[in-house]
This record gives sequence, C-alpha cells and structure tokens, in this order.
Amino acid sequence: MLAALTTLLLFQLVGEVLTRSLALPVPGPVIGMVLLFVFLVLKEGPGKELQQTAQSLLQHLSLLFVPAGTGILVHLNRVGDEWLPLVLAIVLSTLLTLVITALVMKLCMKPEDRETA
Repeated sequence: MLAALTTLLLFQLVGEVLTRSLALPVPGPVIGMVLLFVFLVLKEGPGKELQQTAQSLLQHLSLLFVPAGTGILVHLNRVGDEWLPLVLAIVLSTLLTLVITALVMKLCMKPEDRETA
C-alpha cells in the first residue's frame, strides 16, 4: 500500500510542480491525475496494489468532505451574501454535466443500440 500511495502522491507532486513552474491555470492534482492516466494507459492498467489502495481510498472518500463542510461553516456569512451565484453555478454545472454525460454515453454506444436509446 505504501508504494501505491507513493505513486499517487508522486504524480500529484509532478502536477503541482508543472502547474507552478509553467503558471498553468489548472490545479496541480488535475495535471497529476492526467499524467497518471496516461501512465496507466501506456502501462496497460494499474497493478493489483494500486487497485487495492485506490479502492481503500474510495471507501473513505466521505472523510474528504469534512474540510469542505468546515470551510462552509467558517464562511457562512459570505455564503449567505453570495447565495444566488453559488446556486446558479451548482445548478448550471450539474445540468451541463448531465447533458455532456448523456452525449458521451450515446457516442460510446454501438450503432444498433443508439436507435433504441
């Protein structure tokens, strides 16, 4: 598990370094995730240890929402002042995600299955 965590953190570190050194407008962990994806595609998939570690992290994903919830409570006045843009951003991004997901799913379906969908 330690080697898999090290791999994940190493890709995140590389993403952070690239983001800061090239002044990219994309967060470092996102760049690191893309690099990890490319690495795993070239390697033809993750190893057993990386799969198990990722599954363990996903089982405890809800713990990562604790800092976000704390931040909302700390800045509750600001959230109250700017509730309309926040609600619009959440609703519009959710709708956009649903539409794009449906279009991608339709493109990935076999031609004969598209007619019934």
